[in-house]
Amino acid sequence: MNKDDSHDIKRELTVGEVAERSGVAVSTLHFYETKGLIRSNRSRGNQRRYPRGVLRRVAVIKVAQRTGIPLSEIQSALSVLPEDRPLTVEDWGRLSKTWRQQLDERIAKLTALRDQLTGCIGCGCLSMRDCPLRNPYDVLGSEGAGPRLIEATDGTGEPETG
Repeated sequence: MNKDDSHDIKRELTVGEVAERSGVAVSTLHFYETKGLIRSNRSRGNQRRYPRGVLRRVAVIKVAQRTGIPLSEIQSALSVLPEDRPLTVEDWGRLSKTWRQQLDERIAKLTALRDQLTGCIGCGCLSMRDCPLRNPYDVLGSEGAGPRLIEATDGTGEPETG
Protein backbone atom coordinates (compact mmCIF):
# COMPACT_ATOMS: atom_id res chain seq x y z
CA MET A 1 0.00 0.00 0.00
CA ASN A 2 1.48 3.31 -0.98
CA LYS A 3 1.07 6.61 0.80
CA ASP A 4 -1.81 7.74 -1.44
CA ASP A 5 -3.79 4.53 -0.77
CA SER A 6 -3.70 4.96 3.01
CA HIS A 7 -4.84 8.57 2.62
CA ASP A 8 -7.75 7.44 0.41
CA ILE A 9 -8.96 4.94 3.06
CA LYS A 10 -9.23 7.72 5.65
CA ARG A 11 -10.89 10.13 3.23
CA GLU A 12 -14.56 10.86 3.80
CA LEU A 13 -17.00 10.04 1.02
CA THR A 14 -19.09 12.44 -1.04
CA VAL A 15 -22.83 11.97 -1.17
CA GLY A 16 -22.46 10.66 -4.74
CA GLU A 17 -19.89 8.09 -3.65
CA VAL A 18 -22.12 6.88 -0.82
CA ALA A 19 -25.08 6.67 -3.20
CA GLU A 20 -23.08 4.70 -5.75
CA ARG A 21 -21.54 2.29 -3.26
CA SER A 22 -24.72 1.72 -1.24
CA GLY A 23 -27.19 1.61 -4.13
CA VAL A 24 -29.31 4.28 -2.44
CA ALA A 25 -30.39 7.48 -4.19
CA VAL A 26 -28.82 10.77 -3.16
CA SER A 27 -32.27 12.09 -2.22
CA THR A 28 -32.74 9.07 0.08
CA LEU A 29 -29.43 9.79 1.79
CA HIS A 30 -30.52 13.39 2.36
CA PHE A 31 -33.84 12.09 3.74
CA TYR A 32 -32.04 9.67 6.08
CA GLU A 33 -29.93 12.55 7.30
CA THR A 34 -32.96 14.74 8.04
CA LYS A 35 -34.46 11.83 10.01
CA GLY A 36 -31.28 11.44 12.08
CA LEU A 37 -30.41 8.01 10.70
CA ILE A 38 -27.04 9.06 9.31
CA ARG A 39 -24.86 12.14 9.66
CA SER A 40 -22.45 14.03 7.51
CA ASN A 41 -19.79 16.62 8.00
CA ARG A 42 -19.50 19.71 5.83
CA SER A 43 -16.47 20.50 3.73
CA ARG A 44 -15.03 24.01 3.50
CA GLY A 45 -17.22 24.42 0.40
CA ASN A 46 -20.28 23.36 2.47
CA GLN A 47 -20.59 19.99 0.69
CA ARG A 48 -21.65 16.87 2.56
CA ARG A 49 -18.89 14.44 3.47
CA TYR A 50 -19.66 11.08 5.07
CA PRO A 51 -17.43 8.88 7.19
CA ARG A 52 -16.93 5.45 5.60
CA GLY A 53 -18.91 3.80 8.42
CA VAL A 54 -22.05 5.34 6.93
CA LEU A 55 -22.03 2.57 4.32
CA ARG A 56 -22.68 -0.04 6.98
CA ARG A 57 -25.37 2.14 8.59
CA VAL A 58 -27.14 2.52 5.26
CA ALA A 59 -26.98 -1.25 4.75
CA VAL A 60 -28.52 -1.83 8.19
CA ILE A 61 -31.25 0.73 7.47
CA LYS A 62 -32.13 -0.97 4.19
CA VAL A 63 -32.26 -4.45 5.78
CA ALA A 64 -34.46 -3.17 8.60
CA GLN A 65 -36.77 -1.44 6.12
CA ARG A 66 -37.12 -4.65 4.10
CA THR A 67 -38.37 -6.41 7.24
CA GLY A 68 -40.96 -3.68 7.76
CA ILE A 69 -39.34 -1.86 10.68
CA PRO A 70 -40.55 1.77 10.66
CA LEU A 71 -37.87 4.44 10.18
CA SER A 72 -38.71 5.92 13.58
CA GLU A 73 -37.79 2.61 15.25
CA ILE A 74 -34.65 2.28 13.15
CA GLN A 75 -33.62 5.79 14.16
CA SER A 76 -34.28 5.05 17.81
CA ALA A 77 -32.19 1.87 17.66
CA LEU A 78 -29.30 3.56 15.84
CA SER A 79 -29.35 6.60 18.15
CA VAL A 80 -27.86 4.60 21.03
CA LEU A 81 -24.90 3.46 18.94
CA PRO A 82 -21.74 5.52 18.57
CA GLU A 83 -21.53 7.49 15.34
CA ASP A 84 -17.74 7.71 15.41
CA ARG A 85 -17.22 4.12 14.28
CA PRO A 86 -18.82 1.60 11.92
CA LEU A 87 -21.43 -0.74 13.35
CA THR A 88 -19.88 -3.91 14.75
CA VAL A 89 -21.02 -7.53 14.68
CA GLU A 90 -22.12 -7.08 18.30
CA ASP A 91 -24.14 -3.98 17.39
CA TRP A 92 -25.86 -5.90 14.59
CA GLY A 93 -26.53 -8.81 16.96
CA ARG A 94 -28.40 -6.55 19.39
CA LEU A 95 -30.35 -4.81 16.63
CA SER A 96 -31.28 -8.00 14.79
CA LYS A 97 -32.40 -9.75 18.00
CA THR A 98 -34.89 -6.97 18.74
CA TRP A 99 -36.06 -6.74 15.15
CA ARG A 100 -36.37 -10.51 14.88
CA GLN A 101 -38.77 -10.52 17.85
CA GLN A 102 -40.86 -7.80 16.21
CA LEU A 103 -40.84 -9.70 12.91
CA ASP A 104 -41.89 -12.94 14.66
CA GLU A 105 -44.81 -11.10 16.30
CA ARG A 106 -45.86 -9.62 12.96
CA ILE A 107 -45.65 -13.03 11.28
CA ALA A 108 -47.82 -14.55 14.03
CA LYS A 109 -50.45 -11.82 13.57
CA LEU A 110 -50.42 -12.22 9.80
CA THR A 111 -50.66 -16.01 10.09
CA ALA A 112 -53.68 -15.70 12.38
CA LEU A 113 -55.26 -13.22 9.96
CA ARG A 114 -54.59 -15.55 7.02
CA ASP A 115 -56.13 -18.47 8.87
CA GLN A 116 -59.25 -16.44 9.71
CA LEU A 117 -59.60 -15.16 6.15
CA THR A 118 -61.17 -18.36 4.82
CA GLY A 119 -64.14 -17.88 7.16
CA CYS A 120 -64.67 -14.37 5.85
CA ILE A 121 -67.19 -13.72 3.08
CA GLY A 122 -65.81 -10.28 2.31
CA CYS A 123 -67.26 -6.81 2.38
CA GLY A 124 -70.89 -6.67 3.52
CA CYS A 125 -70.40 -9.39 6.08
CA LEU A 126 -73.59 -11.30 6.82
CA SER A 127 -72.54 -11.92 10.39
CA MET A 128 -71.02 -8.86 11.99
CA ARG A 129 -71.44 -10.56 15.37
CA ASP A 130 -69.31 -13.57 14.48
CA CYS A 131 -66.86 -11.99 12.03
CA PRO A 132 -63.34 -12.68 13.35
CA LEU A 133 -61.85 -9.99 11.12
CA ARG A 134 -64.19 -7.01 11.55
CA ASN A 135 -65.64 -7.73 15.01
CA PRO A 136 -63.46 -10.26 16.85
CA TYR A 137 -65.01 -11.65 20.03
CA ASP A 138 -68.12 -9.52 19.32
CA VAL A 139 -66.55 -6.48 20.99
CA LEU A 140 -69.11 -4.23 19.30
CA GLY A 141 -72.00 -6.23 20.75
CA SER A 142 -70.66 -5.71 24.26
CA GLU A 143 -70.79 -1.95 23.71
CA GLY A 144 -74.58 -1.94 23.37
CA ALA A 145 -76.96 -0.88 20.64
CA GLY A 146 -76.35 1.94 18.19
CA PRO A 147 -74.10 2.74 15.26
CA ARG A 148 -70.36 2.90 15.76
CA LEU A 149 -67.24 3.10 13.73
CA ILE A 150 -65.57 -0.29 13.36
CA GLU A 151 -61.85 0.12 14.05
CA ALA A 152 -59.14 -2.09 12.63
CA THR A 153 -58.12 -4.62 15.24
CA ASP A 154 -55.03 -6.69 15.77
CA GLY A 155 -56.91 -10.01 15.80
CA THR A 156 -57.36 -10.06 19.58
CA GLY A 157 -60.33 -7.73 19.63
CA GLU A 158 -58.13 -4.87 20.76
CA PRO A 159 -57.65 -1.82 18.48
CA GLU A 160 -54.33 -1.84 16.68
CA THR A 161 -51.72 0.47 18.17
CA GLY A 162 -49.57 0.91 15.14
